[in-house]
Amino acid sequence: MPERISCVGSSLEQSALRLQNVGFGYGGSADLLRDVSFSLAPGTLNFITGLAGAGKSTLLRICDGRDRPSRGQAYLFGTDTKMAKAGELAAMRRRLGLVFQNARLLDHMTAFDNVALPLRLARRRRVDYVKDVQELLTWAGLEERQQQTAASLSASERQRVAIARALVGKPDLLLADEPFTNLEDDAGQRMIRILLNIHRFGTAVLIATGNRTLIAGSGGRELRLSAGCIGASDIAA
Repeated sequence: MPERISCVGSSLEQSALRLQNVGFGYGGSADLLRDVSFSLAPGTLNFITGLAGAGKSTLLRICDGRDRPSRGQAYLFGTDTKMAKAGELAAMRRRLGLVFQNARLLDHMTAFDNVALPLRLARRRRVDYVKDVQELLTWAGLEERQQQTAASLSASERQRVAIARALVGKPDLLLADEPFTNLEDDAGQRMIRILLNIHRFGTAVLIATGNRTLIAGSGGRELRLSAGCIGASDIAA
């Protein structure tokens, strides 16, 4: 497992993420999000739930700065994403771990190189990260597959690579969109346990999912998205 992640920051970073009265709509259509407000403290586990089409994926894109709110503010590490310059957004995104619904691997690259990609983009030296990448791939049950191209991997293996890639940079904030799909095997269950416990190392975690069983046993906080608004409830462990 990774070393403990530092959560120390300025007073502006008391929340890793804070949304304040956020609204969002596509073109001339009715607003998908109307009045969304919540904050994520470092070291907390949180879930977004809601019916299909409720806007969970859109909300995650606002959280990571890919989309800007039509109204209201989204503060990522204390900075309003609508006001941030391109360089500031890039720096903030380097502190994120992202798991997408469709894995989004580079098929021509090996499992090892896909996991290492965020570190390469951050101009880290291979000698400094090779052991971390190998350790994560071993945890993911891919020790013997790390030099295989992503195109040759099964759906479960691809999802495990995607999760390992999100974790390798020891992010301050992890955002995951339906990450539990295709993780029915033993190695997949191991990755689920990592996802549900990485907040103990200081990461703020936000997972969009409809898996009620995993949510109920997690001890995390549920943020229910309905009619464009959020309702929150604490879930008993």
